Amino acid sequence: MGNTLRSVLIGKIDEWPEKLGKTVNIGKIQLAVFKLESGEIRAIENRCPHKGGVLAEGIVTGEYVFCPMHDWKINVLDGKVQEPDIGCVKTFPVEVKENQVYVLLDR
Repeated sequence: MGNTLRSVLIGKIDEWPEKLGKTVNIGKIQLAVFKLESGEIRAIENRCPHKGGVLAEGIVTGEYVFCPMHDWKINVLDGKVQEPDIGCVKTFPVEVKENQVYVLLDR
């Protein structure tokens, strides 16, 4: 049997300001959720792999967020830290249905 995901409502699409992050807590999981310039919503874990910077407070440009602590550049689509730095953050699938934003989490 494959992994099943649970869908968790995290808000309405118009609650997300464009190009700014928002912290969302779901149990012990803390997400950084972003609305990109394209209108797409993306969710990643809210801690930079370098020194634990709060990514929701970072600057968003295109599909990247810059950690507010040491300016590490992280792709919000795949979670990969960009060179010359190395590392990765976990990404979470997001669905938008009838203007409601849901994040998909493991059961």
